[in-house]
Amino acid sequence: MANDKKMDKKVEQITDMEVDFAQWYTDICRKAELVEYASVKGFTILRPYGYAIWENMQRILDGEFKKTSHENVAMPVLIPESLLKKEGELVNGFAPEVAWVTMGGSEKLEERLAFRPTSETMFCDHWSRVLHSYRELPMLYNQWCSVIRWEKTTRPFLRSREFWWQEGHTIHETAEEAQAETEQQLQCYADFYENVLAIPVIPGRKTDKEKFAGAEATYTVECMMKDHKALQGATSHYFGDKFSRAYNVTFAGRDNKLQYPFQTSWGSTTRMIGAVIMAHGDNNGLALPPKIAPIQVIVVPVAQHKPGVIEGATALKDRLLAAGVRAKIDVSDNSLGWKCAEYEMKGVPLRLEMGPRDMENNQCVLVRRDNGEKAVISVDELEAKVQELLEAVHNGLYEKAKKNLDEHIYEAHSLAEAKELQEKNGGFIKTMWCGDEACEVKMKEEGGMSSRCLPFHQEHIDDVCPICGRKAVKTILWGVAY
Repeated sequence: MANDKKMDKKVEQITDMEVDFAQWYTDICRKAELVEYASVKGFTILRPYGYAIWENMQRILDGEFKKTSHENVAMPVLIPESLLKKEGELVNGFAPEVAWVTMGGSEKLEERLAFRPTSETMFCDHWSRVLHSYRELPMLYNQWCSVIRWEKTTRPFLRSREFWWQEGHTIHETAEEAQAETEQQLQCYADFYENVLAIPVIPGRKTDKEKFAGAEATYTVECMMKDHKALQGATSHYFGDKFSRAYNVTFAGRDNKLQYPFQTSWGSTTRMIGAVIMAHGDNNGLALPPKIAPIQVIVVPVAQHKPGVIEGATALKDRLLAAGVRAKIDVSDNSLGWKCAEYEMKGVPLRLEMGPRDMENNQCVLVRRDNGEKAVISVDELEAKVQELLEAVHNGLYEKAKKNLDEHIYEAHSLAEAKELQEKNGGFIKTMWCGDEACEVKMKEEGGMSSRCLPFHQEHIDDVCPICGRKAVKTILWGVAY
């Protein structure tokens, strides 16, 4: 009875998403033991379960980067102020968020040092020292690290003063090669979101107003959350030779003359965990895509006090581990109901139940987290059926998320209509656009939406811009974003 009360209390501690989506999100972050708040305001601690999710994301993404010849490096966390200021757009873009070190021990530093908000400056400074010839190009680097940006409003995973990410930085002999790298890495992110995180995305180019500080072009993958708000999933930037010139990065070209290389950068962060929570979670907690789930199958013995049950269930767990499945067994003295609620909260894709009757019939029960469906299977088919159902869970999560995206893209033909649709339904509002930043600002001020991207898949909706009435040149997506 005490355990049942404990289970009931745990479930009650998650606010329904329909009541307060923001509180629901925070509840899951803490109750599923993903994060805890640190003693420094705006900073969070990634707890073991949350970090295990991030490790799986890292492992898969890092493998994809290495397939295209990228190498990992490690840059210093501190950047001299003089170095940061060399590229004006970058420093101006990040100035409000930079945290500074002014003391070294008990002595005041001669020059302030910035905690890295991003590392373009450090990579360029390094390349200016080590690059000599076109024969050394391209240099394809990636860094796994944390950065600090002094955000005013914070929320776990989505926006914190320190967050974990990867930042790719590359330099190339030609603009064409650098542009191809930018597009290649954006596609890598799109594939990762859809094939690993089970989240559909809309790829496109950011407007000049929304592009990365110092970039010539920024590309993005945009996602739709369950509350119909947008989330920028990952970005890839083309810099041209602007940073190379600012930091005097040169190489001897094929004509033996000094040239400036062309640069890219691209990044994804622990924000992806927030995306998974808000794209797939429900009022019972997390629903994790199998490829990133720390536990893919939780084995729960039924009537475990009876002879042979724990041993039989453990044997199934061991078979799954041998087959490469991340499996765990819970033989604690918590009630069956508590265990089911606990692992549902943690988003474990499959629950395996086995009791005395199952053992007699050489069977077990598999329960899917995405839809609650139960399947009674023969123990002889365990490994094959588990793999089959893990794939089914991924597909089930993706199909729900795709339905949510497709049903919340609306076409508008005026600013008033765009505003009305957003206030009524949320989602992405699709319009034409003249390309003038003034119209973009007006949509933000009067319609309450920022531009999300100029989708690669362009459509002809109208001949004129719905904001100013002039000739339209592009299809654009608007939305309220995290």
